[in-house]
Formats: sequence, C-alpha cells, structure tokens
Amino acid sequence: MLERIFRLRENGTTVRTELLAGLTTFLTMSYIIVVQPAVLSGVMFDRPTGMDFGAVMTATCVAAALASAIMGLYARYPIAQAPGMGENFFFVFTAIPAAAAAGAAVPWATALGAVFVSGVLFLLLTLVGAREAVMNSISPSMKHAIAAGIGLFIAFIGLQNAGLILKDPGTAVKLNPQLGSPDVIVFLAGLFVAAGLHARRVRGAILWGILAGGLVAATLKVALPHIGEAVAGSRVIAESALMTRFEFAERIIAPPPSLAPTLFQMDVRGALTLAMAPYVTIFLFMVFFDTVGTLVGVAQQAGFMRDGRLPRARQAFVSDATATVAGACLGTSTVTSYIESATGVEQGGRTGLTAVTVAVLFLAALLFSPVVEMLGAYAPITAPALVLVGAMMLRNAAHIAWDDFTELLPSFLVLVGIPLTFSIADGLALGFISYPIVKVLGGRKDEVRAASWVVAGLLVVYFLMARSAAAV
Repeated sequence: MLERIFRLRENGTTVRTELLAGLTTFLTMSYIIVVQPAVLSGVMFDRPTGMDFGAVMTATCVAAALASAIMGLYARYPIAQAPGMGENFFFVFTAIPAAAAAGAAVPWATALGAVFVSGVLFLLLTLVGAREAVMNSISPSMKHAIAAGIGLFIAFIGLQNAGLILKDPGTAVKLNPQLGSPDVIVFLAGLFVAAGLHARRVRGAILWGILAGGLVAATLKVALPHIGEAVAGSRVIAESALMTRFEFAERIIAPPPSLAPTLFQMDVRGALTLAMAPYVTIFLFMVFFDTVGTLVGVAQQAGFMRDGRLPRARQAFVSDATATVAGACLGTSTVTSYIESATGVEQGGRTGLTAVTVAVLFLAALLFSPVVEMLGAYAPITAPALVLVGAMMLRNAAHIAWDDFTELLPSFLVLVGIPLTFSIADGLALGFISYPIVKVLGGRKDEVRAASWVVAGLLVVYFLMARSAAAV
C-alpha cells in the first residue's frame, strides 16, 4: 500500500529511510510547538494578546499535522509544514495592534481573519496560474532583505526576552550589567548547547537547546533557595523571572488542550476593510515567498528540479495555501513550508511518506502539553531558539545586490527598518515605498512593475491611516 501511494522504489528509497527522515525533520522543527503558543498568546513578551496558550498549542500541532499530511499525500514531497517564524511575530507585533487601532472588538480574531483572507488569495493565485506574476513583482534583493530583516528582529526580541539586552532611557538599549542573573545563565546555557550542536550538524539542535535551558532552569530553581540567604535573597536572584515566573509542570502527559477558544474565531469581515488591506497583502507576500524559497531550496537539494522547473509545483502551492486557510480556522498564524525539511532530505527522504511521518509526530506531541506550557511560559528558555533562527535568517543578506544602489537602498531600509522600528510592517513599508521612487529617480523606471506601485500605494495608505490612527 505504501509503495503504491508514495512510489518508494521509483524514488530509490525505503519505508525505514522515509520514517527516519521524517523523525529527523520533526526534531529540527519541533521547537515551534513551544515557541508558537508562547508568541501568539503574548506570554513570551509579558503582553497578553487574548489568545489561549493551550488552544494555540493544539492549533499549532493540528495545523502542522494537517498541512504536512496534505503536502505528503497530495503533492508527494518530503516537505513538512507548520506555522512560520516571522509571520507569527508580524501577527503579534503588527497585525493585532493594527486591528486594535482600527476598532476591532477582538483584535487577534481580526488578525486571524487577515491570515485566512491571505490564504484564500494565495489559493486563488495558485489555481488561476498567477504565481509567476506575484513572484516577479518583488526583486530578489528585496525578498532576501525581508527575510534578513525579520531575522534581526526575531534575534533582537530573543536577546531582550533573555534579559541580556535591557531598555535604557539614554541609549534605547544596553547590555545587562548583571550577567550572573539566573535568567541570563539559563539563556546562555540553552544558546551555547544549541549553537554547538547545530555547528556539529546534530538533528534537533534548537530543541535540545530548549531542553537544556529547561534543565538548567529547573536545577537553579531547586538549588538557589538552599545556598544561603546572602545569595538567594539578593535582588538579582529574588526578582529574576526564574524565581517569580518559572513553575514546574504538575505532570508530563495530559489530554490535549481544548481548541474551543480559537477554533473558527477568525473575524473575516473585520479583515476585509481598507485599514487591514496592507496587512493582508504583507501576509500574502510573506507566505508566498517563504513557500517559493523553501520549495526551490529543498527541491534542488533532493534533485527534484527538471530543467529549472519543479514538477507538481501547483500541488505544492495548493497544499501550502490550504494549510494557511486551515491554520487560521484552527487558531494559529500563517502555516508554511519549513526549510528544516532539508534535514530530512539529507537523511534520505524522497517521498511524501517523510511529511506524513512528521504529521503523525506532531499529533503525538499534543500529549505533552504540560511540559510545553512549562517551557514556553519562561522566556529565557525559548529565547535561544529566536536568536538561532534569527541568525540563520540573516544569511539571506548575502544575496542582496549590494553593488546596485537602486536595490541596495530599499533593501537596506527594510533590513534595518524592521528591527529599529520594532515593526515588520513599518520596515517593509520603508523599503517598498522607496523602491519605485529610487528606481525612477535613478533612470530605471522600466524595472518597476505595476504591482510594485500598487504595493507602495497600499503602504502609503497604511502610513497615512493605520499608523496615524495608532499614534493618536
């Protein structure tokens, strides 16, 4: 049966190889099970969004399982899917505040509506064959700048969550002078374990880093109160997040949290407004180019490309778009293909059975919700994942056309604008608005496509309306 569905012999693989490849891919991307609910609920930033942690965790696992199964069975590729890093931060730091500024009764539900609409648009663009038009509307340099800028943003947030970088009224930010703080120690332990394992190409390095941070946190939580009042009672330790927020899970295995708080809660009507149009557009571009980059990258590695084209590309795009729509219905942000799938391909995965294996493992992970909540509720444990993912995303900056000033300046504005404005949308707007202007002033107006003007116009509206409204 498996041979008939996945054509194992034709692809030169076996059931055992595919299962091992699926396990490898799952280990490298499973950090999202902890990180996603911590991000969307706002627990990671100590700024509640209104989304239920447990419901988001269940939505994340179910959406990842459903999406990976669709990719494996319909497109028959060894590519796993889950809620994307980058899109989740845009959801929390940009889409939710924008919905609140627009007067939404439940801002996170309106933001979910924007994700849903972007997924439907992605699906329509795929079905009518308009993928190439969208793909070519943004220059390669700008695509890479977006990924690199979001990477810097995510890493910056990770350093702040760890307590390594602090706010400062004079210089905006500064290094924490108390490097012996338990929170910083937990973060550094997780970071160095993850970094060392990643450098050695150990599967699941980020997950192992999270678990190592959790082990150090648990050890310090138990040991610090017994090493003397002079130390345990010091302000650095007594007021640390470790002592005030980290709590042990009461059990390891439990029934999955209910989906009810987020299931079908997206506010589609609220998303279909002029105020939310720029955010729908950005969600669309982000998922589109994430998908393109991952599909091409993994396909090249696996040898799937034929004369520069990807067989069954339409099925792969439909799988991705359907996953985003389903994810919004379940209660999570944009679902997309994971570049971590390359690790499974390296392990020998060549068919959809690899992705289906990942799907099964995500469902199994639902049983460990108490541990996930314990780890996700204490930011220094998950901060190493943000820093490492951010560092890996920054590699995209190497592909920017630094020798072409009409590409360099808009890309640079995106790259630095996202972290410095603490807003993905604001950073993108700076770059996308400047792109056609710089091209025209540089005498290269023929390189500006109509879609670039449309996006720039939408973002001008975003600045004049949504951002000004938020500032009032």
